[in-house]
Amino acid sequence: MAVNNGSFGSGVASIIDIIRVAEAVREQIDQTIPSIELHLAGPSPSVTLSTEMTLHPSCGLSDLSECDLVIVPALGTLTGETTRECLKGPGAQTIRSALERIDPATTRLAAACTGVFALAEAGHLGGRRATTSWFLGADFRRWYPDVIVDLDEMVVTDGPIVTAGAAFAHIDLALSILRTVSSDLARHVAQLLVIDERPSQATFIAYDHVQHDDQVVIDFERYVRVSLDQPFDVSVAASSIGTSRRTLERRVSDVLGLTPLGFVQRLRLERARYLRATSNLTTEDIALRVGYANAESLRSLIRRNN
Repeated sequence: MAVNNGSFGSGVASIIDIIRVAEAVREQIDQTIPSIELHLAGPSPSVTLSTEMTLHPSCGLSDLSECDLVIVPALGTLTGETTRECLKGPGAQTIRSALERIDPATTRLAAACTGVFALAEAGHLGGRRATTSWFLGADFRRWYPDVIVDLDEMVVTDGPIVTAGAAFAHIDLALSILRTVSSDLARHVAQLLVIDERPSQATFIAYDHVQHDDQVVIDFERYVRVSLDQPFDVSVAASSIGTSRRTLERRVSDVLGLTPLGFVQRLRLERARYLRATSNLTTEDIALRVGYANAESLRSLIRRNN
């Protein structure tokens, strides 16, 4: 695992714990599973994580190409601006140079959260599907337009490269990696550590916190939120915010990776889940408040997103 100063401490720790627990119980599950070795590599003899924990890498970044798999954890940043600055830093640049020398055909690559930005910077994600921190999706799409971004998925595998979503998706990434070794081992580790399956991060996305500065999308979101209980017509929506249907569809797709209707459905789902958790309204009443004529339409939306 390639760690840098400021890397997300809990993410790094969770990967270490999951992999080491897997190694500890490996022979109980199947003695034919090969030994799992985890090495830490960094740009300096010691690395201090975001939680102020200090790690001492056991190998150099130049040794990464000798590994079967290289994991890049989150950078420890929360905004597009701080992520960009971190990527320009000397430690991140050193890691990038090491990643650029890796051939995914012989050494697989994995990253979570803002660590996915490092893989993109190193040129490994062009033309591939990937996921990352949902709240930085707009920045990621703008900076790396040749990457096919899927923010719904918790873990996305495209050939030899695995990416995972925000923050504690490091846990899901580690289990996904274990499944390539042994599905039984991954299942047992998840049981030991009481980890629930979380195949999607769509449930956690709060679109009013997605960072972007596209005024058309901002106006569209504002329009949708105040009229969520009304039937949706994309042409009416575009006219209401002073733009064309084609422009609205293009801008929403560029920023959010969704169609306007898809975005409306996500906001309806977000509002419905909030109302279910905070009120005593029936499903029928909630359906009416989020723009559906009956409860079954809402249930169908929920089923498609579970």
